[in-house]
Amino acid sequence: MLWKNLSLAFTAGCLGGLVNSIAVWLFGALGINQALGVSLAPHFTPAWLYPRLVWGGLWGLLFLLPLKGLTYTARGLLLSLGPTLGQLLVVFPLKAQQGLFGLQLGYLTPLLVLFFNAVWGIVAAYWLKLTRES
Repeated sequence: MLWKNLSLAFTAGCLGGLVNSIAVWLFGALGINQALGVSLAPHFTPAWLYPRLVWGGLWGLLFLLPLKGLTYTARGLLLSLGPTLGQLLVVFPLKAQQGLFGLQLGYLTPLLVLFFNAVWGIVAAYWLKLTRES
């Protein structure tokens, strides 16, 4: 049962990472991010997508935490704060050299990161719900 739960959580996180990536790319391609003053318009390439899927899967392991009494939506939103904080406090300032909270990309960057990671969390949570109910 442990391996099944690990597999389901990782897969849910990967799927969430895929949908999150499509959303980030689409918002950039449509100019929505730029209209909000955020310089975030990645190119949808395997090199950009692959690490996002893997990290999405790893973050998906948070769904193994015993969070009783929360709806799937609430669990997804709560757990999406992990990758959000990781992006804003580690990736942007240390890896991407975009300053704390990625503010060098634009002042609304933290809000967009919160939104995109909420997409990840909700998709992952509902994938888990669908797979556990069947």
